[in-house]
Amino acid sequence: MARGLRRGFTPDFDPDCGDTDLTSARQDVVIGRWQGLRDLLGATGRDWTARGHRIRQLAQVCAGSSTVESWLSADAHSADALVLRAATETARTFNVAIAAGRGVPIDQHRVDATVLACLTAAEAHPEDPTPWVSLISVARLYPKGVRRQELGRWWDELHGRDPYSVEGHLQVLHYYSARWHGTHGLMYDFARDAAGVAPHGCPLPVLVQYARVEEYRFALDAAQGRQSAVGLSQHWNHDGASSDLRRTWQRWVMGRTQSGIAPGELRDFNYLAHAACSAGATDIAGVLMGMLGPRATRTPWSYTGDAEKQITKWRKELRLGA
Repeated sequence: MARGLRRGFTPDFDPDCGDTDLTSARQDVVIGRWQGLRDLLGATGRDWTARGHRIRQLAQVCAGSSTVESWLSADAHSADALVLRAATETARTFNVAIAAGRGVPIDQHRVDATVLACLTAAEAHPEDPTPWVSLISVARLYPKGVRRQELGRWWDELHGRDPYSVEGHLQVLHYYSARWHGTHGLMYDFARDAAGVAPHGCPLPVLVQYARVEEYRFALDAAQGRQSAVGLSQHWNHDGASSDLRRTWQRWVMGRTQSGIAPGELRDFNYLAHAACSAGATDIAGVLMGMLGPRATRTPWSYTGDAEKQITKWRKELRLGA
């Protein structure tokens, strides 16, 4: 066993993924101070990946407070505040849906109000793709989805601002999944089409791994504990899954020019590492887990068992230290 493992390896599930400035701003939310949010988003600028990551995390904590409303009370025309409010309203609306239970419709007026918040934010910050990501996300909460033309228009607005946005593509992928308003085939077609046009080194090929996790979650729900009945044991390591894994590895990771993993990329790398481990592709898994070190996201590991135990087990099998 590697020396680091004898000391005891513990994954670091920092929700901010190592973004210390974001952590400070989140702490401001807890005490109701909005100035830290203003300064953080102002400093983030047009780095859309970092901005999207920061707004998503801030929205989760703002959903349980009135901090974003306090910011808007002080500066009603702040574009950043309006973008954060749209993401916060999206988080709140999803929280209501989760509390109601899957398949139970929620008040359509609430969903409409969240859509309006997103459109208001988009108008206030015309170049920002983030409100369009929120908009496509909340579209899933309409019982029958939205009209194809409307979804297509929203997607065009997002794609025109950030054509290689993983989060934007991911929200469409969720919408097209069998758990929401589509099918496995539609979801995989969207993921593979996006991956096919992505330039070398772009992370969009990992959408196929996100799609495989979505399919697994749907099958697991349908099986209701009868895992052998749906053949889930072969879900991760059949020939198609292995080919998809190696294609993502070649087109994304082998084409990257940067060596580190930014906070906004950490979840994507965890999805690919999970796929590599689950497929038994130890050559790829070893490199990815080495790149990640202790940094981890709970998903997708939590969908296949205890996240900490799985990561620790794989690091041990791959003979990686802490």
